[in-house]
Amino acid sequence: MQVASTTSSPVKPSSSSGSSDIAKLQKQLRELTEELKGVVSSDMDAKAKQEKAKLLQAQIQMVQAQITAIQRAQQQEQQLSQVAKAEEAAANAAQQKKTQAAKTPSAGLGNNVDTYA
Repeated sequence: MQVASTTSSPVKPSSSSGSSDIAKLQKQLRELTEELKGVVSSDMDAKAKQEKAKLLQAQIQMVQAQITAIQRAQQQEQQLSQVAKAEEAAANAAQQKKTQAAKTPSAGLGNNVDTYA
């Protein structure tokens, strides 16, 4: 009896390669699923089929977990980007208000005093 194994390589989430990593993992997921379907219809003995199916199911779960992790990382990165943009916009608005206030004279004491000689 020979049981071939397909190993999944861990993929680190990265903003630039996240989408391509997901595509690779989805392809690997399809291949593992097809291999699992093949095991069901193969002529291996029952125990070998069960072991092979168990192995493939575990690998499928690992690949699904990697896809989920990459998607979460992308979502967090997007949220952080939105927060940074909002903070930058708020800082620019505050600076603009401060600059505008410096340009307009305030109506304090002494500004509206007439002097007679």
